Amino acid sequence: MSIFLDSELSASERTEDARFRVIPVPLERTVSYGSGTAKGPGAILEASNELERLCNGVEPCASGIVTEPALNCEGPLPEVMERLSERTETAVRAGKVPVTLGGEHSLSYGAVMGVSRALGQPIGLIQIDAHADLRVAYQGEKHSHASVMHLLAEEGIKLAQFGVRALCSEEVESRKRNHVFYVDAEELVTGNIHTIDLPQDFPELVYVSFDVDGLDPSQMPATGTPVPGGLNYYQALHLVEHAVKGRRCVGLDVVELAPDENAAWDFTAAQIVYRLMAACVMHENPS
Repeated sequence: MSIFLDSELSASERTEDARFRVIPVPLERTVSYGSGTAKGPGAILEASNELERLCNGVEPCASGIVTEPALNCEGPLPEVMERLSERTETAVRAGKVPVTLGGEHSLSYGAVMGVSRALGQPIGLIQIDAHADLRVAYQGEKHSHASVMHLLAEEGIKLAQFGVRALCSEEVESRKRNHVFYVDAEELVTGNIHTIDLPQDFPELVYVSFDVDGLDPSQMPATGTPVPGGLNYYQALHLVEHAVKGRRCVGLDVVELAPDENAAWDFTAAQIVYRLMAACVMHENPS
């Protein structure tokens, strides 16, 4: 099995005391256009070995990174979600930050619910995505990648969405009903906006869910549902980093990579994972 940043980690940085626990989840069950997300985690892990230790002025790996065995994604989706919940719950109860590698976006339900169970406190979710993912169900499946945020909102998770540019009327209504905070792609991109302040009542404990299709297809074509007019690489990261600043990141996932013959996109996804780890280190609330 590949290990995240294996080429750079020292022996002391890969022990059970490691701050970051990487959980590969090769889930591909409800994709509705392009396929390939099952190969995403492996591609990210392999590409991570080409990363540098230093990222945005810090070395996240100095806090330690452990890569767990890939999650078993066979069987009914609720069972898969519970397996993942157990993994992330265990990590958080041990004081670690679970880093889930997808795989399709439906996995975020299991990952977030495990974190929520472990903390027993309100958490907010910062979402980078081309889609709102707020359908009640899609193609008859409530655990669809297109309905994952609906499920989480129903569980009381506060949402902040950045970069959305494809949604239906049902999702517009869901945003109103669930008091979702959002700034969509057209406003962000045409205004070249890199920082947005979250509402004052947004939870201090935050989880980051980064769907790579939130990026413009010119910068990330290797995804199942590319949508034009997306965020650029630094813009997306700056939005997350500003939102996390002064808060504590308690978990994250990077999802929807569908690798093709160009390894550049695998490297891009791996760099995003590592940069988000850096954000956890740099912007944690000191309280």
